Amino acid sequence: MKKSTEESFEILSQPFTLANGTTILNRLAKSAMSESLATIDHQPTPELDRLYARWADGGIGLCITGNVMIDPAALGEPNNVVVEDDSSLDALKRWARAGTRGGTQLWMQINHPGKQAPRGLNRETVAPSAVPFKPDMARFFDTPRELTNTEIENIILRFANTAALAQKAGFSGVQIHGAHGYLVSQFLSPHHNRRTDEWGGSPEKRRRFVLKTLAAIRERVGPAFSIGIKLNSADFQRGGFTEEESLETIAELAKASIDLVEISGGNYESPVMSGKGRQKESSLKREAYFIEFTEKVRAHSKVPLLLTGGFRSVHGMTEALSSGAVDFVGMARLLAIEPELPRRLLQGLDPIHGVHPIRTGIGPIDKMALMEITWYSRQLHRIGKGLVPKPNESALASLALSLISGGWRTFKTRRLRASSSSN
Repeated sequence: MKKSTEESFEILSQPFTLANGTTILNRLAKSAMSESLATIDHQPTPELDRLYARWADGGIGLCITGNVMIDPAALGEPNNVVVEDDSSLDALKRWARAGTRGGTQLWMQINHPGKQAPRGLNRETVAPSAVPFKPDMARFFDTPRELTNTEIENIILRFANTAALAQKAGFSGVQIHGAHGYLVSQFLSPHHNRRTDEWGGSPEKRRRFVLKTLAAIRERVGPAFSIGIKLNSADFQRGGFTEEESLETIAELAKASIDLVEISGGNYESPVMSGKGRQKESSLKREAYFIEFTEKVRAHSKVPLLLTGGFRSVHGMTEALSSGAVDFVGMARLLAIEPELPRRLLQGLDPIHGVHPIRTGIGPIDKMALMEITWYSRQLHRIGKGLVPKPNESALASLALSLISGGWRTFKTRRLRASSSSN
């Protein structure tokens, strides 16, 4: 691939200093991807060390982990890492050392799935309100139970506790997952949050959960530790979180001293974050699904912005950065098949491989974009084992192997939970 001119790609190599004094080596970020590489009892594994060392050695400036859950009773997937006490501190320290090699910033993404957890994985699912999934997805997800006020306050404390443990282990920062239909996103959405108490009923009250979570984390970790958030530009769902509310939320987060906002969009019911429809044609041409929204943010705020989704060339990345609409460009799926890609980009070279929709031909599976998670997770598992990715792996073969593996892991998770309850 022909190298871009030096003037066009040198911006990728420029360091960026956040308001808290943290300097990120370049403008390339690895966005979160689901790894499912924990043990069955949710401890980090050497496979995670190996995977994140590979990305750090590949030259990424900011690397954000996949979901780390704050509560073992609220998993998003089997084999999620859960951090709620010191029991996994030594393993977390090894993971942090591996992922920060060469000066890479490694931020732990912390999350609670709310209602967005596969049926049967947890004892129950909880959410701001007892709103079921739409009919074509209800067979995969249970209708949640509405959270009590006491439970909400406890979840906020859990977010803060997990962040403090990440800091203790040597991670460079944390990212609150407030996008893609998980619990924080559910609180922000009028579709999912139909409460009429202090946690819902108006945009200001729906924002209360995320602002209190940020404040609780900041109190535990201090001003110098980086806190970011992944936030939807919109849910792209009837009655959901809108661009107007997202802009207001970002303004309030900026006032509360958030260090970095990553922009995305959609959820399991409307998975636009994976490239499935609803992006504007102009945004697709610019290789950035949500860049027109970041331009709106930038018109009102100087908060540092990370944009993920759609980037596929040096030109697209440098154009987005040079426009001033974003401060970092994020990649995810590309790094699952080319873990050393940042070094190529920093030399002005485009990716070797392209990212294409992973389709099985099975309607419900493809509609939910499930293979955009499971197919790429399999690539991460290969890297974690010291193998090379398989960019041309069959979607159907991957689905079959993932169903077998996922079913077995869900069974083991439920058996472990039953065993723990009987003791």
